Amino acid sequence: MVSVEQTSVEEARGPGGLRRDVGLIGLMWASVGSIIGSGWLYGAHDAVIQAGPAAIISWVIGAVAIVLLALVHAELGGMFPVAGGTARYPHYAFGGLAGMSFGWFSWLQAATVAPIEVEAMIGYAGHWSWAQGLQHADKTLTASGLVVAVLLMALFVGVNFFGVRALAHTNSAATWWKIAVPLGAIFIMAALHFHPANFHSEGFAPFGAKGVLAAISTSGIIFALLGFEQAIQLAGESRNPKRDLPRATLGSVAIGAVIYVLLQIVFIAALPHSSFAHGWANLHFSGDSGPWAGLATLVGLGWLAVVLYLDAIISPGGTGLIYTTATSRVSYGLAKNGYAPKIFTKTDARGVPWFGLIMSFVTGVICFLPFPSWHKLVGFITSASVLMYAGAPLAYGVFADKLPNHERPYRLPGGKVISPVSFVVANLIIYWAGWDTLWRLGLAIVLGYLLLGSYAWWANSTNQPDAPRMDFKAAQWLPVYLLGMGVISAEGGFGGSGNIGLWWDILVIAVFSLVIYYWARATSSKREDIERSIEEVVVTDAPAH
Repeated sequence: MVSVEQTSVEEARGPGGLRRDVGLIGLMWASVGSIIGSGWLYGAHDAVIQAGPAAIISWVIGAVAIVLLALVHAELGGMFPVAGGTARYPHYAFGGLAGMSFGWFSWLQAATVAPIEVEAMIGYAGHWSWAQGLQHADKTLTASGLVVAVLLMALFVGVNFFGVRALAHTNSAATWWKIAVPLGAIFIMAALHFHPANFHSEGFAPFGAKGVLAAISTSGIIFALLGFEQAIQLAGESRNPKRDLPRATLGSVAIGAVIYVLLQIVFIAALPHSSFAHGWANLHFSGDSGPWAGLATLVGLGWLAVVLYLDAIISPGGTGLIYTTATSRVSYGLAKNGYAPKIFTKTDARGVPWFGLIMSFVTGVICFLPFPSWHKLVGFITSASVLMYAGAPLAYGVFADKLPNHERPYRLPGGKVISPVSFVVANLIIYWAGWDTLWRLGLAIVLGYLLLGSYAWWANSTNQPDAPRMDFKAAQWLPVYLLGMGVISAEGGFGGSGNIGLWWDILVIAVFSLVIYYWARATSSKREDIERSIEEVVVTDAPAH
């Protein structure tokens, strides 16, 4: 069995390899910088339209769900401090087919965040006269807007080419700003414009439990809270992963959750009653296309509105910057496991995986074509992200059974209970995203199997030394899981036919999830195969040129 110390030593930077330059603050700020992005600019507004003031409950449920997943990831990140960790855990536990699948989910999520943040920057910039020609009336990009979007993507990539240390310093500076602005908005609005009657005058939960649950996945709540895994993606470049990964992961979630819940409370309380007098579903006020800045203008805080419009460029920009990094690290991890060509592992003199960065730029540009606005892309990213996260609880159960003595810098209390619960919660979030989102995600999954599966077939048929082992037996549960979630969604009441009613659908998801969880654990790879996969990290993560 390979210890964390061995892996860390072997993954230490050699000429051209990944550099271990990132400390606790850099790791935590990578995650916080991803969590506090464009989600805070839109989330409170969209959530209250769907759930009324009960959106506060939606944020709390969403935060609890993300905390459960983050706890599982914190233990796994400490056990395996490797680059692109979320793409590797299922590979260790279930072999090639599952590893390839969850690796694709991970890359798909990371690759689409930078373009959505670019779209948010351009959308808010439309407030300024010089940028009003960048979007059509329906908020999609014009030809000139597309040019600006491409230039912003190029800027993200350019900063990343200076190396992870420069990235960490750049992102840390941006993150201080990104935290200060929403906190300032919270305190200023709460002090000057707080109307307690807003929480009950038009009903606290006018759309009932369904509105509360739907808002979690479709209003941007989960999307806003996503990002804690960025510290884990940078594990291969952490100076002290055993100590810093759990702290950075859990600390970032705590900071993000508190800020977002407070933002929702203050947003509701600051609204003039006239803006929602016709019901929360009809919430409207001048400038609500940029909700927080528009609200500041509405209540006479024009100077704060200017700061918020400026933040609407800086906050999404910081998140797009770090996700450009993440995309190249996930593709790095995929290539290390043999799922993608080895060119993705090539690093330059600064230890930057240059080809992965170039491909993240190309992918971002392509995303602007079918998804030319923030609102067209956000639901897709949410469901892909949570599907990616769902692999960690499954792997956790396997490691708890088959690697009980593996070094765990952080050991999750009650992990054998929290792990299956977090898998159930992840699948509920996916389900609440709705059938209209999930069938599109299904198409993207099929595309991933065509791309990565074709490479794996070529590597095996030509006897490539790094050809991945497609362990179908250990992943026999996977097609049932993916198809089953699709069927339940199609039959459920969140965009489906409605044949499965509210609460019954939650029970069905819970039972189905537990069956998949224990099935996966029972048919996982043998202990010696898991240990061999972990040992291969020592060899495959050696410096590449």
